[in-house]
Amino acid sequence: MDSIINPLMAARYLSTFDRDAANNEITLSLGFDFEEYVTITKNTSTKGPTYPNFRPDRSPIELGSGFWVKGVDKNGEIALLQAVRLYNLNTSFAEHLRSLRAYYMDVTLHASPHDRCKCVAPSAEIMTGKVAYHGDLWVRADFRGKGMPKIMAGIVFGVSYSLWMPDFVCALVPHWLLEKGVVEAYEYLHYERGGAKLHLVEEGILDDDLIIWITGEELRNRIERLGLARERDGTAFRAMTTV
Repeated sequence: MDSIINPLMAARYLSTFDRDAANNEITLSLGFDFEEYVTITKNTSTKGPTYPNFRPDRSPIELGSGFWVKGVDKNGEIALLQAVRLYNLNTSFAEHLRSLRAYYMDVTLHASPHDRCKCVAPSAEIMTGKVAYHGDLWVRADFRGKGMPKIMAGIVFGVSYSLWMPDFVCALVPHWLLEKGVVEAYEYLHYERGGAKLHLVEEGILDDDLIIWITGEELRNRIERLGLARERDGTAFRAMTTV
């Protein structure tokens, strides 16, 4: 894959989803300080606890290796949150999960002896290199059913591409999202069962998740395809206005 990022294509791609959010009276912003992110999530009453892989006290994220997205409504109240971090892996993402290094920088210090993560998804065994992990997604109840997952995934894809040009973008999601047809709304192209059967005792986490993902090549193609479509639309508009 060509290693040169096309910033104009990325900007056009991102502007589509920023506009869609604005049409829903949501103003989006990006952040890079995860101490601030944890403070925000703790003060968002209906959001569940943030997982340790996005908490600096358990898994620090260097500046430039992660970002978070906040959306506020017309009253300035928080309506959506999500976070992304980059794993630079020499091993597979599956092994990164099983070792618990995806959740704790120092497993011996922070993990309970009873903590476990089982990953049997075959595709997770071949995910390596730059893996952008998308998680901690929350949408306020009154904004659900309004296309927010597509908007949020679009922002994640565009920013991840611009910052890192990753080899993969992936997420772990509960099975009920597939059963309700919500996985498709997240705009990921692939899913597989057996992504993570996770038990973090002291965190009170007990999950059995699918893994969903898009490859770096698919991500680039998607961004450039939409960017070219926006460029053509703009050219046509300019032609009409100069007649």
